[in-house]
Formats: sequence, C-alpha cells, structure tokens
Amino acid sequence: MSKLKTSSAAFVLSLFTVPMPAFCELSAPTAAPQAEGVIRLRSANSFETTVAKLKADVATKGIRFFGAIDQSALGDGANLKIGRSTLVLFGNPPLGVQFLQSNPYSGLDWPVRMLVIENAEGAVWVAWTEFGFIANRYAIGDKVAQFKMAGEVAASIAAAATSH
Repeated sequence: MSKLKTSSAAFVLSLFTVPMPAFCELSAPTAAPQAEGVIRLRSANSFETTVAKLKADVATKGIRFFGAIDQSALGDGANLKIGRSTLVLFGNPPLGVQFLQSNPYSGLDWPVRMLVIENAEGAVWVAWTEFGFIANRYAIGDKVAQFKMAGEVAASIAAAATSH
C-alpha cells in the first residue's frame, strides 16, 4: 500500500471514533479472540431482551430490517453446539447504496450486521464492524460523512440494545 493510501486510510479511520455511553464495556468477550475492526458492547440485558431492543430501535429509527439469523439453531441443526448467537441485518438503502457506488465489493459488508452473543459465563455482547474499518477495507475515501453517520447510528442502536 502506498504511503499516501496508508496515511489517508489512517485519517479516514480516525474520523469514526464514536464515544460510547459510560455503561458500555468495550472489552472482549471471555474466551473469544479479538477480531480486527470489530466493536463490542457488553449488554446490561438478557440475550432475548438485547435482541428485542436492537430490533425495536432499528424500527423506531425507521431503518429497514432485513432479518435475523439464529446461528445457534443452525448449529443445532448440524449437531454442532455453539453459544447463543443471533445475527441481525438492517440498513438504510439510500445510504448503503452510496457505499456500493464507490466500491461494489462493499456489498460484502452491507446491509449492516450486528451480532448478539452470549458467552459461557452468561454475559451478552453486541458486536459489529466499525465503519472506518469498512471504509478502509474497500478504499472508500469519498463518503467520509456517510460512513461517519452510519457509525454514529450503529453505535446508537447498540447502545439502545445494551442499556437498561
């Protein structure tokens, strides 16, 4: 990667730092490896409540809900046990399609995905890919304001899902 591309990518990533509410714990779930570009918030709620609050906040904000995948049930169907895990997909097509216009491969990360997991200790987490990471991954430098807004909305949805 060229020095210009590296420095502009670092600049783009620096624009997406979103302050988290004080009640949110940003450390990694127990026994789960770190994942580059992933933000995690520990929920103050049960698994079911966290998923329900996430879906409700998406609806309240008028964001399109695409679906939820119960990954635990998929594991059960394959006789493979995993912890509780639900992937929630949502997005604002007029915003997301702008990312696709800049780089069609960004469709691999669109619509937005938030993962709700419960670890072995019973802690519930909400995780999603940080939008600055996505901008960098697809070398999209012409949609800084849009990525910043998407990051703020995602953080707001996660905060609503994880708070009492």
